[in-house]
Order: sequence, then structure tokens, then C-alpha cells
Amino acid sequence: MIRRLTVEPLFVTLVVSIVLLVGARDASARGCLKGAAVGAVAGHVAGHHGVMGAVAGCAVGHHLAKKQQRQLRQEQRQSEKPAQPAPSPQPGTQPV
Repeated sequence: MIRRLTVEPLFVTLVVSIVLLVGARDASARGCLKGAAVGAVAGHVAGHHGVMGAVAGCAVGHHLAKKQQRQLRQEQRQSEKPAQPAPSPQPGTQPV
């Protein structure tokens, strides 16, 4: 019996390796675990592609977590800026 090498396990291994290498520079896995869990379930239900769903879910979850973190940082910066008072009118001039 001859064993045939299928493309799917090789593709999954390649995708997982790339994701791990790209994610290695940023060690925080915010959003990845929750996204991977949701993606794995969705992938399994959609045709037994749980691993591919987990990889995609991890990427999406991490992206959304970074987006949320960026938004929180921006809000903090805006709240730290002191409110600038409106310029007072010059003496001898009337407001329009």
C-alpha cells in the first residue's frame, strides 16, 4: 500500500509555523486564545477544519485586541490633555 502525502496537513503546518514566527516578535497573545477557541468551533462545524479555524480565529482575535488597545490609549491621551480656555476678547472690541 502506497501512502500519499496530502496537501492539507502540509498547508496547515505551514500556516501555523508562519503565524508562530510572526507572533514571536510580540509575545503578548491578547485575544488569540479566545479567537482561537471560537475559530476552532466554527471551523469544526463548517466541515472539520478546526485547526485552520483556530489559526484564523487567533489572528482575528489578536487584531481586534490590538485595535481595542490602540483605541483605549488614544482615549487616555485625549483625557490627559488639559482643556484650553477660549481666548478672551481684546479690550475695546465687541464680540460679533
